Parts: sequence; structure tokens; C-alpha cells
Amino acid sequence: MQRYEIRIDGQLSTTLTAAFPELEHVVMSDQTVLYGPVVDEAQLYGLLTRCQSLGLRVVEMCQVPE
Repeated sequence: MQRYEIRIDGQLSTTLTAAFPELEHVVMSDQTVLYGPVVDEAQLYGLLTRCQSLGLRVVEMCQVPE
């Protein structure tokens, strides 16, 4: 299991952050950062697919140290 951060362009609403119950989030001035543990590559691709299906623009995704 690895920890990841996914930076999304803009401030996500409560409804949109609820679409990612497995991740924590923090809203910054012009971005929302989703972060948390990701079990495997399949889950990671699933998260990115969910972002795409919701029309979210991923600015950056990175693995972070534990």
C-alpha cells in the first residue's frame, strides 16, 4: 500500500469530495488535494477514471512518503 496525492484544479464541492470516500481532502486557494492510501495500481487507475468521469482536471498526481 502506498500513499498518493491527487491535485485537482479548483475547489471541489462537498458533493464532489464525497465521491472519494476512501481519501481525505484539503481545499487550497485554487486547488483541492485528495490524499490517502492506495492499495494497488487498479485502485489508482480507478481513482483517476472517477476524476475523469466527473469532469475534474487533475493537475498533478504523486506518490508521497509514509
